[in-house]
Amino acid sequence: MDANRVSVFDTTLRDGEQSPGCSMNLEEKVRMARQLEALGVDVIEAGFPIASEDDFAAVREVARICRRPTIAALCRTTREDIERAWEALSDAAHPRIHTFVATSDIHLQYKLQKTREEVLDMAAGAVRLAKSFTDDVEFSAEDATRTDLDYLCRVVAAVIDEGATVINIPDTVGYTIPSEYAKIITTLKEKVPNIDRATLSVHCHNDLGLAVANSLTAVACGVRQVECTINGIGERAGNASLEEIVMALRVRRDLMPYETGIVTEELYRSSQMLSNITGVHVQPNKAVVGKNAFAHEAGIHQHGVLKNRITYEIMTPESVGVKTNSLVLGKHSGRHALNKKYEEMGYQLSRPELDKAYKLFTKLADQKKEIFEEDLLAILQDGFAQIPERYKLRAVQATAGTSTLATALVTLHDTGNDGAQTHTAAGDGPVAAVYEAIDRITGLNGNLIDYTVRSVTGGPDAVGEVFVHVEFDGTSYTGKAASTDIVDGSARAYLNAVNKALYARERKRAIKEEAASAG
Repeated sequence: MDANRVSVFDTTLRDGEQSPGCSMNLEEKVRMARQLEALGVDVIEAGFPIASEDDFAAVREVARICRRPTIAALCRTTREDIERAWEALSDAAHPRIHTFVATSDIHLQYKLQKTREEVLDMAAGAVRLAKSFTDDVEFSAEDATRTDLDYLCRVVAAVIDEGATVINIPDTVGYTIPSEYAKIITTLKEKVPNIDRATLSVHCHNDLGLAVANSLTAVACGVRQVECTINGIGERAGNASLEEIVMALRVRRDLMPYETGIVTEELYRSSQMLSNITGVHVQPNKAVVGKNAFAHEAGIHQHGVLKNRITYEIMTPESVGVKTNSLVLGKHSGRHALNKKYEEMGYQLSRPELDKAYKLFTKLADQKKEIFEEDLLAILQDGFAQIPERYKLRAVQATAGTSTLATALVTLHDTGNDGAQTHTAAGDGPVAAVYEAIDRITGLNGNLIDYTVRSVTGGPDAVGEVFVHVEFDGTSYTGKAASTDIVDGSARAYLNAVNKALYARERKRAIKEEAASAG
């Protein structure tokens, strides 16, 4: 491996998905994994196979579909975990088993209730077993930055002796600062005699807002793999942000002469896709991919940018995939023009996909004068979900006002019974009334946890994206839809969550029946 090449390990589908509200179904994980492959990440950590059947299926499918990057699966140090991880990875072109155990005395005493020697044996044994399945094995010392350094050195040396090819030193709780992290990395390089036989990696959390700074410090100290996520999503305050690390290395090559394989022009698209899948949007002033990252409001700044962009822009919008030309198509545009525009945006549509997109496009073009790239993305991401639609919206009407009770009339087509049902309901507002009517038709009782409306484009005829998190039977599901009519979009977003809940219920029943017949 080139000494100046930094490998990018993306854990959006594993650690990132653990963010509240960021769970993804199988189709969404596969879609995101394809984009990560296009982005050029070196490693995709696709999930934690022992955690659930859905996680196992996601790792297996990503391993089957994404052939260029390494596909990693996380597992604890138990035989069951490791064997399950390998089962999920068995079809991967480049599989990696990623095993971990906590090494700090805090975790040993309160969580594991193990001695240092017991944990040392667990770590070495896990790597030995994982190595019997694949040559590529990563070991993580959980809570490494709060671990006694001499003990950490012993653990690292032991797992390298057993064949670990990547050693990850995670700042699991976002506790360390750059100077301290530098000391930990340099101590490992100086005191672990076999350290040159493995690649050092870091995985930084952002509890103190230092995840990216710590990651860059580690790279400067000789670490050659960084673990990160799109938009910095992850447990608690999140992980190190992939786009920030990559662009920092690119912009400040004079001080950090390191290369990655990331196609930076795909960064914004990756960020937007993740936001659309999860319904969790980045703040406007987010570095690199935020809405305001390339906006200039102050008069002095505007004057400087008009003279020469370099006065106030250290990177161009185009370098991260932000398009400066937004206006694209109108109501008289045909399939050929639409397909060409999607190709320019980087999307290759099959004929059935183009037909579906064109149908949605013409419907939208009748509702608004100008169609923007953001509208075209919303068409793709709203209309192409693969979850079977048990219920489809036929019609929705809602009334509300200061002197009247909000009411709604909803008609749904039930594809399971091939019939339509209509119900009316009242609520605190028009959206609440619509959701109550839907619950009466479907027989489900949803608990709305979160409701977000975001304008995709500007103007009075803007397309609005509606995102909901709804709890059914104790499990939360996300729903999303795009429309120029908020009530219509709200109804379809809720139905999206309903259909996901029904699909999950059917899958669980099928798995149980399959297990029963096998037994």
